[in-house]
Amino acid sequence: MLSSLLPAESAAVPDSIPRRTFLASLAAGSVSLKSLAAAAVPASELRDGPAFRKQLRNEVGMTVSSFSGHMTARPTAGKFTLLELPRLMRDELGMRVIDLNTDVVIDNDPAWAERARQAVADAGCVLTNLKLNQRGLDVGHEDPEVRRRAVAGYSTSIETAARLGCAWVRVLPLRTAPHRPGYVAALRELADVAAGRGLRLLVENYGWMEDDPASVATLIREVDRGLAASPDTGNWADHKTRLSGLRQTFPLAVTCDFKFRQLNEAGEHPLFDLESCFQVGWQAGYRGPWCLEHANRDRKVLFQELRLIRDRLRGWIATAEQSSE
Repeated sequence: MLSSLLPAESAAVPDSIPRRTFLASLAAGSVSLKSLAAAAVPASELRDGPAFRKQLRNEVGMTVSSFSGHMTARPTAGKFTLLELPRLMRDELGMRVIDLNTDVVIDNDPAWAERARQAVADAGCVLTNLKLNQRGLDVGHEDPEVRRRAVAGYSTSIETAARLGCAWVRVLPLRTAPHRPGYVAALRELADVAAGRGLRLLVENYGWMEDDPASVATLIREVDRGLAASPDTGNWADHKTRLSGLRQTFPLAVTCDFKFRQLNEAGEHPLFDLESCFQVGWQAGYRGPWCLEHANRDRKVLFQELRLIRDRLRGWIATAEQSSE
């Protein structure tokens, strides 16, 4: 799948530079990421190696955006945090794969990250991805200084993702199309920062990318730093674009947001065909994880709907596996 895109090496942060010193220097502009290229990490040392991929095969997991309105970064009455989520995943949803975003993460707090990592391990769960959703950071801005600050801000979150034990990070595409040369250069810098911590940078079809079914694959080729895809089944302009986009994106994917909207009384999804999205991924050779993304203000109903689609996906996976034997 990704073998034709992965470089032999990725730039890394030299061991001689302490993490805090590196991040502070990066923010101050006194460290050039390009100067770090001499210190490389082999692609085989990234966290999403064969063993990691194997444990995620055919798994149905969750994106924490599904818990919007129910989950928060810091303790709040009536909401749960990442320290409590793994137990809920295990005991109430019967899933173990968790795809994070920065809305529920306390950034740049090593002690908190260690507690969260331990809670995940204690529940038998796994953190795969940290979506970097800081909308105030624009790595595609035409002003180089704005891009530099965005790279520095995202680099702090990449450090948090590494402490949590994630394998991937995803930068948020904005609604406005980026300044392409600057955007590509910034993503290369972030890919190198991520690789220096053993993580891979992901590309998701969102914002300006949703109208173009080739947007993800084209950007991955252009950046040329071993990026992988994170297709979102819901983030396309229409169903025709969706199916075309998924056909081009799933061959490059390491994870997937299996998004669904409102279900009717019969448990059907009238907006678009969910099974066709699964079939496109399966036929492309994608084998998981399939991370559910759905929202409902009623927590009881939310969990019921998540279980329903979880079981439906597991059924499709079992049938597809039997057909391929």
